Amino acid sequence: MSVLEMKVPSPGESISEVEIAQWLVADGDYVEKDQAIAEVDSDKATLELPAEESGIITLKASEGDAVKVGAVVCLIDTSAARPAGSAAPAAKAEEAKPAAAPAPAPVAEKTVVPSPNPVNEKPASYAAGTPSVAAAKIMAENGVNAAKVPATGKDGRITKQDVLAAMAVGFAADAAQGWGGTRDQNREKMSMMRRKIAERLVSVKKETAMLTTFNEVDMKPIMDLRAKYKDTFAKTHEVNLGFMSFFTKAVTEALNLFPAVNAMIDGNEIVYHNYADIGVAVSSPKGLMVPIVRNAEQMSLAEIEKEIKRLAIKARDGKITPDEMTGGTFTITNGGVFGSMLSTPIINPPQSAILGMHNIVERPVAINGKVEIRPIMYLALSYDHRIIDGKESVSFLVKVKEMLENPERMIFGSKDPLEVLLGI
Repeated sequence: MSVLEMKVPSPGESISEVEIAQWLVADGDYVEKDQAIAEVDSDKATLELPAEESGIITLKASEGDAVKVGAVVCLIDTSAARPAGSAAPAAKAEEAKPAAAPAPAPVAEKTVVPSPNPVNEKPASYAAGTPSVAAAKIMAENGVNAAKVPATGKDGRITKQDVLAAMAVGFAADAAQGWGGTRDQNREKMSMMRRKIAERLVSVKKETAMLTTFNEVDMKPIMDLRAKYKDTFAKTHEVNLGFMSFFTKAVTEALNLFPAVNAMIDGNEIVYHNYADIGVAVSSPKGLMVPIVRNAEQMSLAEIEKEIKRLAIKARDGKITPDEMTGGTFTITNGGVFGSMLSTPIINPPQSAILGMHNIVERPVAINGKVEIRPIMYLALSYDHRIIDGKESVSFLVKVKEMLENPERMIFGSKDPLEVLLGI
């Protein structure tokens, strides 16, 4: 007998422990090489654990167990024969190919079997509407009704991707749904990621001198620019022109002028970064995630939009890696997509500042002595007062405002184009 010990691989730097979130197979099942056998939670992401070889699996850890990186979580008997009736993947693929139609059997040999089903009605598969193990877990965590998820799996089974896709699109309101009128309670163990988020947020409040400053931005110049060029931009770059690229570009230019906002405290030292790795907070079925756009200061608007889209899709599909969410120097969060008018975002440690975007609302403002209706967004900058002074924080936010209200300044390094032309 040849037995393979499957150990927990390292999900990323600084992660020493993971949690078995879900076994996708049962003890004693025959598994194929590279088949996903478990989902493991780290404090940064949920990852799938693939089988290293084919064989009979013996589980050595239970769901909810915290296991060290490098610990054995299951055994695979690679010498075990494939169970009868279970074809190899290649063989299954061959079976799936259309075969030559056999000669019609003689009518005399045809046997009629009585069936409770009506004539010509194809019996429904037992799997129709049934979620897979991974899909069922996500549905339970988010209160998703199976009847509202279009199934694309084999024989009508609901897959994990079906649930994620349905959640991304959203569900229509159910008038019949409401309070059940009971006094029942449900208890669920917090995932490792949620526990880590809670721990980090509490530590920020305790360990930093966090303060928030506010300003408002007239979004009309950006909105006019988008309306004029969005079709050409999409056709040229194969990606839509959104607000996030403008904010990211404005932030990187302002960080260059106020490096303390892009710095961090390490013991008794201040670490200044000569680059801008911008974290962009995105919502996913697993909760809030902050993937990092590396070296955003060197990117064009199109490159920023493509990278944000790539990372957001990976986060939505649960495929983002810990390395893609580690090492940011500054974060942008957009509560406006959910309707937030104003908030005080919490710093993402060990960073020293975070910019909060909010919804765009038409408001009366004074323009050249006259009252006009303009699309206004409130901005909030939360910062660590231990490293960033009030003057720097306010000046940083004002500079971001100036560039958003004068988009051409992003091209000339936050300067007025006329000043560049005049060399002043």
